[in-house]
Amino acid sequence: MKRVCFLIFCCTLYTQLWAQEEYKPANSKFEQLGTMLPTPNTYRSASGAPGPDYWQQKADYDIKVQLDDEKQHITGSEVITYTNNSPDELTYLWVQLDQNLFSKDSDTYKTETGTLNDNLSFDALDFVKREKFDGGYKITAVKEKSGAKLTYNINKTMMRIDLPRPLKPKGTFAFSIDWNYNINDQKKLGGRTGFEYFEKDGNYLYEIAQWFPRMAVYDDVYGWQHKQFLGQGEFALPFGDYKVAITVPADHIVAATGECQNLNQVLTSTQLKRWEKAKNTKEPVVIVTQQEAEQAEKSKAKGTKTWVYQAKNVRDFAWASSRKFIWDAMQVNIAGKKVWAMSYYPKEGNPLWGQYSTRVVAHTLQVYSKHTIDYPYPVAISVHGPVFGMEYPMICFNGGRPEPDGTYSEQIKYAMISVIIHEVGHNFFPMIVNSDERQWSWMDEGLNSFCQFLAEQEWQRDYPSRRGEPYKIVPYMKSDPTALVPIMTNSEQIMQFGANAYGKPATALNILRETVMGRELFDYAFKEYSRRWAFKHPHPADFFRTMEDASGVDLDWFWRGWFYSTNPVEIALADVTHYQINTQNPEVEKPLAKEQANPQTLSKIQNAKDIKSTLQERDTAVSDFYNSYDPYQVTQADRAKYQRYYNSLTPEEKELVDSGLNFYVLSLKNNGGTIMPLIIKMDFEDGTEKVVRIPAEVWRMNNQEINKVLFTEKPVAQFTLDPYLETADIDTENNAFPRKSVPTRFQLYKERKMTPKNPMQQQREAAGQMNTN
Repeated sequence: MKRVCFLIFCCTLYTQLWAQEEYKPANSKFEQLGTMLPTPNTYRSASGAPGPDYWQQKADYDIKVQLDDEKQHITGSEVITYTNNSPDELTYLWVQLDQNLFSKDSDTYKTETGTLNDNLSFDALDFVKREKFDGGYKITAVKEKSGAKLTYNINKTMMRIDLPRPLKPKGTFAFSIDWNYNINDQKKLGGRTGFEYFEKDGNYLYEIAQWFPRMAVYDDVYGWQHKQFLGQGEFALPFGDYKVAITVPADHIVAATGECQNLNQVLTSTQLKRWEKAKNTKEPVVIVTQQEAEQAEKSKAKGTKTWVYQAKNVRDFAWASSRKFIWDAMQVNIAGKKVWAMSYYPKEGNPLWGQYSTRVVAHTLQVYSKHTIDYPYPVAISVHGPVFGMEYPMICFNGGRPEPDGTYSEQIKYAMISVIIHEVGHNFFPMIVNSDERQWSWMDEGLNSFCQFLAEQEWQRDYPSRRGEPYKIVPYMKSDPTALVPIMTNSEQIMQFGANAYGKPATALNILRETVMGRELFDYAFKEYSRRWAFKHPHPADFFRTMEDASGVDLDWFWRGWFYSTNPVEIALADVTHYQINTQNPEVEKPLAKEQANPQTLSKIQNAKDIKSTLQERDTAVSDFYNSYDPYQVTQADRAKYQRYYNSLTPEEKELVDSGLNFYVLSLKNNGGTIMPLIIKMDFEDGTEKVVRIPAEVWRMNNQEINKVLFTEKPVAQFTLDPYLETADIDTENNAFPRKSVPTRFQLYKERKMTPKNPMQQQREAAGQMNTN
């Protein structure tokens, strides 16, 4: 650090020292988003709340579906009752046919890009298998409630139904659709739905989703949301009530959205007793045991059984079915209401699933309810099967399977816990706060990943969360700019999907909570957004505006940098200059001046040894006045002059001159483009430390480079910018002054064959060896 003394004149210190930075008119970082956001109206207010005329459509379903376990086939019929709550007269309706993703002429397959090389795995040619799979819906009938046929047109993953007469505001229209399709082998063909075949016992496990023609959203922002489903952008769906009758093999256990209406017809008396017991315990109770599931695997009963489920005010419906299912359940208290937490899994999931799954479900409901709204549904279910992670109202599909010997790696354990938290958490975003996933993936994935981070940290101290901490997004922020797109990018065009839609928005919210807003303001505003938009259809502006409205914090600069741009955070502490006040006291200033004027140099050190004596030392004839004169000696005249000066000062000015304060001018450069608050840690020479936090508005006059003056009573040995890695700064090597060198350690080793065994297997093996010895 450069060290400089400065002379002050009465009443001029602050004018001299805190001069304004140069204002740059081109600076737009702190301009309001303005026209980048839609104009508020009576449907969506400027505060981010639903307006007085807000409306949304309703779609109710009565569905009957049958699972063919021999052919892996679905046959279904449904009656949809559609209520037009909009002010518009509708002449047609749009229905989503997402299962057409698997049809042979799917645009998903046609628009995939890639190449081939000389060495390919069989899995790399999955697209050949897909071409042979006869997927997609077979629509066999579309009729009015009266039975009259309706005209319809199928456009890939969308179907337009032409109404026989306009559907007026507040009117309803009921119609039926019959359909069937082949279920995809999820392990071979991928997807968010499908079956898994267990060759060892010859049984199937089905996780069934996107399985029925579903109404598209019609809202005040886009009208009909009928953007084609290409596989990445998920779903936009209206709320409604469901009654679903699911016919499956007689020995199958069915998990589904909602509550089962006929448990006494589908469970044994012993299983019903276990169900009743689970209502009053604090630990999961096994409803269907592993022994019962294994017996069903072997016997494979004939005939069928129908499970009837009902769900109120949900946006979708999914289910799972298998004779392999073990089923456990418990109830968790959410704001005085008992909610079922349940898990369904094959024996291949144990011991992990029996130990953790339902407990994770319960934990997730409690933590998310604390940070958003109280979980309103009667049940939350986690199912283990072929789909590693996918969410639906009250039910989700999750991965994480131990080795056949029951051991598992730490990675598998935490991957399983994290995916259950994430997918159960999706009940809140977007199943309740019902954002448009087809357009904005971050509004559910990002917000949910943020809450997942909170739940993980409350599960276990220092939980190894994959996303949330700012430093973990740095590799993505340092990516090649050509591989980056803003968070505010349509779901189907996102590159590096996981980092963009999950990681970056989760990190941004964590930074808002910890660094920009503080936990109290952030938590209140985030809960307010959840409360305002529960069971409604929010869009990005509603979130941005609510967070500002409820907190009183202007965040447009933050949305602009983190959500609308790809600029990284890279703020450098370029230089530090140390100033001290020139007291004008000759007893203090002259010794300092002498020290600065006569620094010790190598030549002086060498000359002291090599030159035995100088001519002047040997011959006094060459000496004069100046050989004995010391310009740094304090004279009586010096003392008198200082006393006159000191006596002229006010008591406040004397206190400042006598303070011994250290002033530091920090030169900072914004090399990345995204502005952030400044967090500056000062390590003092006496071993103590202090952290100063400066709001992002410090950049408002110049967002490229600024100087900031700090003063301290004690001298500073080291300044460090962003010491706790709060801002996702992509280059921390220029964050310290003086610069600090961090060595990279290297390892010497002999080549050896690495064991693929997990630590549990290694410990068992070691214990076995010890026993044999």
